[in-house]
Amino acid sequence: MSATMPSGHYIPGNSLIHRLNPGVKMGCLFLLMAGVISASGITGYALVIVALVLIIWISQLPLGAVFASMVRLKYFFIFIFLLNALFYGEGDPLWGWGIFTITLEGPLQGARVVFNVLCIMTLANVLTGTTPPMDMTAGLTSIMKPLKIFRLPVEDIAMIISVALRFIPSFLEEVDLIRKAQTARGAKFESKKLRDRASSFMPLVVPIFLSAFRRADELALAMEARGYRNARNRTRRARVRLKRIDLAALTGSLAIVIFQILF
Repeated sequence: MSATMPSGHYIPGNSLIHRLNPGVKMGCLFLLMAGVISASGITGYALVIVALVLIIWISQLPLGAVFASMVRLKYFFIFIFLLNALFYGEGDPLWGWGIFTITLEGPLQGARVVFNVLCIMTLANVLTGTTPPMDMTAGLTSIMKPLKIFRLPVEDIAMIISVALRFIPSFLEEVDLIRKAQTARGAKFESKKLRDRASSFMPLVVPIFLSAFRRADELALAMEARGYRNARNRTRRARVRLKRIDLAALTGSLAIVIFQILF
């Protein structure tokens, strides 16, 4: 598995998950996220792992496309694990020093949080890898339709979210390129000294923000040049009806949530 393999991009395919209705995939994502968060005990976590393995196998996505983004965020996972391990206050203290206290429950809580984040990221990567950006926008719109009662601009919100999701992998690739350029100029990202590593990350901040604003400006100009005004007045494709496979996916996701809550 290559850590440089792009994740978050749509990968064309003909798997069962590729053929699911976009709105159904969104609904299954939210249900499975609830199942992951409510998991407890060996049986609950085992069910989550089996479900994830089955989903990845059915999607036929390369493992690099599913897990590459997690490899890049390994220090983030270490940070949230230590944050919970050192500051989770429940349970009998095993060791303490100043504001740091390690209890038996602390490392377990850290492991649970990291596990939940990894599972949710895996599900999100499968969704973005099997759903074209335009279908994702349509799926978000269909899910958020009930919010029209409150006069919310559902179509515009769905477009904003889908554009943000589409540009996350591109943004990560840009960060990696800037990081390599700074390394070539002498930045010490891999230094063992915390001070050197912290000072090396500072020159990344300004180029990353400038790149993000430049991409946003280019996207806005491109949409205006193509006559885009608002999502409400856009034409729609033919309405896709739910198939048996869509109902089966929703039923399976709902069954996992119910099992986690009841058992």
